[in-house]
Amino acid sequence: MTRGSVLLLLAPLLVVGCERGGGGSGATAEGIEGARSLVESGQYDAALARLGGADDAESLYLLGRAWAGKARLAGRPGGGRLSPEETQALQFLERAVQARPDHAAAHLEIANLLAPHATAAPAGTPRAAEGAGSGVSVDRVLGAYGAAVQCDPADTEAVEALIEFATRVGRLRAVEEGYREWMRRDRENGEILVRFGDFLAGPGEDPEEARGVYAQALMWRPDDDATRLKIADINIDAARDHLERDQYAAAEARLREARKYVGTAPSPQATRLRETEARLANASGRR
Repeated sequence: MTRGSVLLLLAPLLVVGCERGGGGSGATAEGIEGARSLVESGQYDAALARLGGADDAESLYLLGRAWAGKARLAGRPGGGRLSPEETQALQFLERAVQARPDHAAAHLEIANLLAPHATAAPAGTPRAAEGAGSGVSVDRVLGAYGAAVQCDPADTEAVEALIEFATRVGRLRAVEEGYREWMRRDRENGEILVRFGDFLAGPGEDPEEARGVYAQALMWRPDDDATRLKIADINIDAARDHLERDQYAAAEARLREARKYVGTAPSPQATRLRETEARLANASGRR
């Protein structure tokens, strides 16, 4: 899978690109860092006061974060509609990405702000954002996450958030492409490989690719017995399918593969393997 596959998938959803734009008239570097510290410590009103009327991209982003923080303290209104504080936050964040389209953190903040509202409605149903001038929908949130991914080619936070959101709303192809992008960025992360394998073996409905992904994970986690047993399960399932089709040689080949991963310790997979081997022996004897 080539770099940017997830971006190709989400390209129709992206509202802005990632070319650097103009900066606007801004606060001093000291003022921005001071405001950032205030936001991080939850002093949102102080951050707003410190930034004043600055309109450079970074200041607008921090203003948006401050208002988003105030929104969390105020609580979310019912009906999936934006609160006044959330509306203010969205307006500042949208201005930040207009001023600097490559501002990955602002795209991510927009997505995180809108995601709870998008999931409050049925998937794909636009939900008007009160006072924001644009709709809140699953596609818009996926587009914002996609822009955050696109604008920072090394970060994994936005990729993980994209996967989590796409999973919640049932966008399985976006989940799959998100994992592929994460694997590209963090090739030696056995945990992510296992998570992707679990997706492929389950909702992704591709156990054969899952088997290969699990095998990659074992390169980095050779003592991961749980993953070894997952590979065994896939091979046993395939062997049973071959048995149902009277494909005895293919069934035996998959059982041989399963034996490599079952090990000697008692396990449900070891029991399933013995049962399937007995079925194969009985079926072969009746030929």
